[in-house]
Amino acid sequence: MLIETEATPNPATLKFLPGRSVMDAGTRDFASPEEAEASPLAEALFGLGDVTGVFFGRDFVSVTAAPGVDWSSLKPDVLALLMDHFTAQIPLFRAGRADFSVPAEESFAENPEDADIVAQIKDLIDTRVRPAVANDGGDIVYRGFDKGKVYLQMQGACSGCPSSSATLKNGIEQLLRYYVPEVTEVRAV
Repeated sequence: MLIETEATPNPATLKFLPGRSVMDAGTRDFASPEEAEASPLAEALFGLGDVTGVFFGRDFVSVTAAPGVDWSSLKPDVLALLMDHFTAQIPLFRAGRADFSVPAEESFAENPEDADIVAQIKDLIDTRVRPAVANDGGDIVYRGFDKGKVYLQMQGACSGCPSSSATLKNGIEQLLRYYVPEVTEVRAV
């Protein structure tokens, strides 16, 4: 089995491509060892001690290293864990722990009158933005729309990436404002 690696715009994060499906549907972001308890693989990666984030995409795993960690020493350990996991065909999640839904407290209440606008925004994010963000080892999650402001959450390699604010303002905000005139601003949550 060969696992390819790709750099991401976030220098702290590497994208690992095992050459097979990782998630059948959706994505899953782990920002702490406690969250990683849902997945044997994520838990093992955090167990290396130098990992601060794990993200499962459709066909990749993004791993974020702690500040100051040299990838040349961490990468072989990550590759070994990924190789062992996928070769042994261990389930990605523990039974009953695969939930990757958006926590309600992190979403914004929306005005029912904005339903058409919200549908347009979600469609643009799903068809134009998410594929590009996935190429960089991350994901973007819609969190809400209120009075012209769109709230989005960056995940995986995109979370904490030095260029993520530029991506939000110069890329995503311009795209949404062009196609949905009611959008005035995009904010990260």
